Amino acid sequence: MHRRTLLQAGGALALGGLGATAQAHHGWSSFDQGRPVYLEGRALQVAWRNPHAELMLEVPDNLVLPAGLAQRPVPAQSASVDGAALLARAVTPTRKDKRWQIELAPIFRMNQWQVPEVKDGDRIAMVGFTFEGERGEPILRVEYLFIGDKTYGLRSSPA
Repeated sequence: MHRRTLLQAGGALALGGLGATAQAHHGWSSFDQGRPVYLEGRALQVAWRNPHAELMLEVPDNLVLPAGLAQRPVPAQSASVDGAALLARAVTPTRKDKRWQIELAPIFRMNQWQVPEVKDGDRIAMVGFTFEGERGEPILRVEYLFIGDKTYGLRSSPA
């Protein structure tokens, strides 16, 4: 599956005299939820907007799972998510892309969780899902976002 974009960064598309952007939006079912993937790195090209916040993540060459990831406390969500089991199954990606497109939650949900707005250059970590077999473009849909010592569950609203 390839990410479809009608607009490249920095470009503009005029429809009926109005500037508009359109990007592919991937629902949860597009991703392999049986294989959680851990990423960390530096945020680039942050777009804090709807339909969901997104950014480019620059990943270090020596990416490893942090000690204690499986024991990290996770917040309760309104959706049924076994966060402890998900973190225990997390792996680093097999592909070696230096940059990943990261899909976060809609801004409304990010505000419900009181996630601080991520800025270019911020160091963040996450566990989420890629396309099955890590095929296609390097895209990760975030389930849990780690900023400092805080964990945010992005699948649904806080419970």
